Parts: sequence; C-alpha cells; structure tokens
Amino acid sequence: MPVSLEDCLVVGISSRALFDLHKENEIFEQEGLQAYSEYQIAHEDELLEPGSGFSLVKALLRLNELSGRHVVEVIIMSRNSADTSLRVFSSIEHYGLDITRAVLSGGENLSNYLASFGVDLFLSADEEDVQSAVNAGFAAGIIYPHADDYQRKEIEQIRIAFDGDAVLFSDESERIYQEHGLDAFVEYERANARKPLPKGPFASFLKTLSRLQDSFPPDASPIRTALVTARNTPARERVIRTLRAWNVRIDEAFFLGGMPKRDVLQKFGAHIFFDDQDAHASPASEVVPSARVPYRSESNAMQQTGGNSDGNDEQT
Repeated sequence: MPVSLEDCLVVGISSRALFDLHKENEIFEQEGLQAYSEYQIAHEDELLEPGSGFSLVKALLRLNELSGRHVVEVIIMSRNSADTSLRVFSSIEHYGLDITRAVLSGGENLSNYLASFGVDLFLSADEEDVQSAVNAGFAAGIIYPHADDYQRKEIEQIRIAFDGDAVLFSDESERIYQEHGLDAFVEYERANARKPLPKGPFASFLKTLSRLQDSFPPDASPIRTALVTARNTPARERVIRTLRAWNVRIDEAFFLGGMPKRDVLQKFGAHIFFDDQDAHASPASEVVPSARVPYRSESNAMQQTGGNSDGNDEQT
C-alpha cells in the first residue's frame, strides 16, 4: 500500500542548508561541476559539519518521538547527482537524523518536485530554487550561511520566528508603505483594522504548525512561535485580529516599531527566523539561523526593491 505524507508536516531542505558545504560550493563556482564531483567523491568518507538548517531539522524530527507518531517528514532535496551524494547520506546517518527520502535532481530546478512530495516548507541556499518555489506558491526561504558563533544549545522547544508583512501576510500593506509612505500606511491600517490581512507565503505553514501545537497539552507544547515585526501602534491591531480570524496560535509577539530584530531573536532562541528583507534577516543570521523570503516575481514590492528588499524599510 502506498505511503502517504498527507498528515505530516513535510520539510524539504537542500544539502547545503542542512550541512556546511561552503568549501564545496566554492569549488563548484570557481572550478566547475567536474571538479566539484571529483572532490565530493574523493572526500565521501569525511563527515560534513552541521549547517544553518541542522538544528531546526533535528528539533523537528524530535516531534515524531515526542508525539509517538509520524508527524514530521524531512526530505533532502539536492541538485547533486546520486553519484556525488554518498557523503551527505553518510553524514545524515552519523548524526542520527531520521531522513529516508531524497530528491537528487542532477542539476534541475528543485521546485519542480515540491508538489509531488506535498512540501510545506522548502529551505535552500540556492536563490533560483527558492524564487521558483515562492512563485509556485510554496513557503520557501533562502537560508543564510552558517555563523560560527551560533550557540547550539539543546532547547526542549522548537522555536520558529516570523516577520509579518510579505511573510505571514501578503505584501498588500508593504506596497502601500513603499508607494505612498508611512503616513499613508498608518491611515490604511487604521481604516482596515477589522479586515483580516490577506495570506502571505507562510500562512499555511503557520497553520500547520498551529495544528501540531494543538496536538500537545497547552502548557507542554514542544513548539513555540513568535511574530517579530517592525509594526507598532496602530498597525498592530490588524495583525492581532488577523491571527484571531485565522484561528492560529502565536506564542510571543514583538512589535518593535523599527528597532533592530537581532537582539530579540537571540533572546527568543529561534531555530529559524523568516523575513522578507535582507536588512533584517542578515543581521539576525549572525545570532540565529535565518532565511530570506523573496517576493513573488510578479509582486510590485519586488519590482521596487529589485527582488532583494535590502533597503531600510521599517514597516515589515
């Protein structure tokens, strides 16, 4: 009988997001595919060090043990060929990660296979793959390189932090701010305070997390979420009412009014932080694993920011 992943939280992660393949990627970019393949085969008995997404994956897989049933599925999704992947699989086995499924696309865009596996979240260091995934309607993030000073403490809870606009919510309000300025944004949010914000690329992922949270006792949930946004009064009212309308749970919320997000995220101890702007995600990546969520290609906000959104936009 075919196995179904329909009731699982399915996470697709690239090998470069799971493990530290910085040196190997440099060889690929500077010397080409042949040199990269030869290096991987020559070093396939050497274990890989954990990468930026390792602690998140380890924590998520622990949910299967805590719940007593299979609720999380992690799938390796790599542009490698099968021949160059033995080192990745050996490292997975060494670290005791319960990962049994893989997509090895041999250079093809990985986003083509997300729907086939019912992926809820896709993490990769490859911007093209992530952009294609977002364009196709999947929750996806470009994970930042591993920082040497991450404090890899064994935290009992999985801690996931989200930005609001253009991540959990659509970029509707983001566009108002960019096109008409702060005063117009504030007035727009006041006028629409009781109207739920449209869903963003991570709305469905948050709802899936919330359902998983509800399967555990409220005072002993192994999942903890946080909203970390530069919004403040009066823009926060619409956010609160939107989450209430969605019937989802956010454990902690930080309305920073333009203050840096880095220190809050470090104290929260996020396994991963998702933000649409490099101006927020890059500093955060120095203290917690972080991923940038690109705008959909047809988005007005993306056109105004060149798809990188690295300006000092304090409203998201």
